[in-house]
Amino acid sequence: MTRRGKILRFAQDDKTLRFNMSIRIVVFLSLALYGCASTGATFRSGVGDAYLEHPPYYAGQSREITARDTTRIGHLPIAFQRGASQPAIFDPRDGTGSPIDQLLEEMNAYLDSLGVSTRLVEGRRVSAVAHAATQFPPDVRFGCAPHLGIPGEDCAERGDSALGRGYQTMQLAVGRPSTEWITWNREITAASGTTRTLVITLEIGQYLARQEGWRGTKVLELGTSHREELPWLTSLETPVSVLQITGALVDRDGKALRIGAEGFVARRTRLLVSSVGGQELLSDDDVRVARTACRDDLQGKPLAWRVALRRLVSSLTAREAPRPSDTAR
Repeated sequence: MTRRGKILRFAQDDKTLRFNMSIRIVVFLSLALYGCASTGATFRSGVGDAYLEHPPYYAGQSREITARDTTRIGHLPIAFQRGASQPAIFDPRDGTGSPIDQLLEEMNAYLDSLGVSTRLVEGRRVSAVAHAATQFPPDVRFGCAPHLGIPGEDCAERGDSALGRGYQTMQLAVGRPSTEWITWNREITAASGTTRTLVITLEIGQYLARQEGWRGTKVLELGTSHREELPWLTSLETPVSVLQITGALVDRDGKALRIGAEGFVARRTRLLVSSVGGQELLSDDDVRVARTACRDDLQGKPLAWRVALRRLVSSLTAREAPRPSDTAR
């Protein structure tokens, strides 16, 4: 079995070793047979898969076309999607009182304050105010292009690992919602007088660093006008876990019109760990830091997650929101 087939991961306490075993052929055939017509398949989801070399990470109809529609937009509460890019057991906790739960409360309050869209349901957990079938909304997926194109697989080999300067893409795609979700969305948009729905998810993504310039500077491109320089000894082959938000603007029939992603906090893997194929995971402590992490490169040092959320909403809807205090704690 290759190193890519047996990935060594360091758990959240940095002491326990976990192994992610995969049988690629079986998984690939299963997805190929099941994915063509099922919920979550990207075929006929509204936006085709996009492979983007650099941010901004968006796809679908242009902002110009989106801006022509001046009708009201609704939004669903932001939720955390466990297991978006790795087995769910490796994700931070998201139960009541957890750092993820607290971050979601702040994000949803901020989304409401932007005034770009109208909240369609009360409460944050959509499944608590509707039937279980509504748990399957449009699923926006973003991260390094996976091996064989299989969601959840390891990042595909780039073929230029010695330098990390060559062509390298991130994959952005959206899976279709369930039939029940489409029916439910059609009902709530009609009742609220909105024509489109903004669906945003907080999740963990997997990004690859790149090397550039004559000095060989290693950087991580997190999102629109947002990049971080990494230590020179950082491995280019080991993915970096990133706390990100993904979103889709969908019509009443559940068809995605525009999709995108913005990362805002990365968990760097130390060289000693990455040298043995390990990856350090985002922990509860990292999420606590993310709640107050600032963009020191921007005037006023706004909160990083607020900048990311504002940019995601603005780009997806092609509407600029009034500026509340992004530095408020």
